[in-house]
Amino acid sequence: MTTTPLPDAAPDNWVDRFAPEALRPWLKLGRFDRPAGIWLLLLPGWQGIALAGAMDGRWPNPWLLVAFALGAALMRAAGCAYNDIVDRDIDAKVARTAARPVASGRISVRQAWAFLGVCSLAAFAILLSLGLVAILLGVASLGLVAAYPFMKRITWWPQAWLGLTFNWGALLGYAAATAWLAWPAVLLYAAGVFWTLGYDTIYAVQDLEDDALAGVKSSARRLGRAAPIGVMVFYLISILLVFAAGALAHLGPLFALIAALYAIHLISQPLRLKLDDPHRALKLFKSNRDAGLILFAALVAGLWHAPAVWFGF
Repeated sequence: MTTTPLPDAAPDNWVDRFAPEALRPWLKLGRFDRPAGIWLLLLPGWQGIALAGAMDGRWPNPWLLVAFALGAALMRAAGCAYNDIVDRDIDAKVARTAARPVASGRISVRQAWAFLGVCSLAAFAILLSLGLVAILLGVASLGLVAAYPFMKRITWWPQAWLGLTFNWGALLGYAAATAWLAWPAVLLYAAGVFWTLGYDTIYAVQDLEDDALAGVKSSARRLGRAAPIGVMVFYLISILLVFAAGALAHLGPLFALIAALYAIHLISQPLRLKLDDPHRALKLFKSNRDAGLILFAALVAGLWHAPAVWFGF
């Protein structure tokens, strides 16, 4: 296996290129130099909003799309700061993460807590505008967020916990749009959990050697050489759950057509995954932004119904 470490962010990221020197550690603490994570937190929320709209025969609510975009950026920043506080000793032992602001000492633990608080309060202000059910769901998600950094210490499957956490937005988005929950939203959430389990296993391939040295557990380490097969299984389950959600919601036939592109995108990833190529693993991981956008488009398109009922429903 190659031992060439990947940088924590692309060398040409916008923070290093354009941000003032004094702001760079703070922007990196919130991972604004790595927007893929913002997309992956945001997209389940957008998908839940789109599902609610399609079931009611209307476009997604534009205000909710904007609110969730802002909320995802803020909560991802807060979550990353919290993760860096908890993992500062581990991060210092991993080549890819040793330069992170808290692990490297550029930002103190106290300063990181203050950053986390500001981001959380701003996100909570947005949450308060979304209705009672959404507010309750948002508050309930804090338990998942708080526990996540510790999962890599106690289970081989921290990626599964990340799936439960990152895809909570599917329930939150649906509830914000409808003031309630329904089974199609639950199936969409479950599909997202397995999607994240797959793509974060790919992400963990980057750190196989360092994680082993630091004693950090991951699904990639647990699966070993079978990691590509495991990712394929996770993705196939996700695909089945996506189509089950569409069928239960009685979405139009365009949903199935575009969701098939989502399926193709996912299936291609484990076929190309190489355990000795962390650069390819990172590229495949980042491609999941496009996969999530394809599924969002499929759910939006599901509002159009043909005369014939698809899939016999």
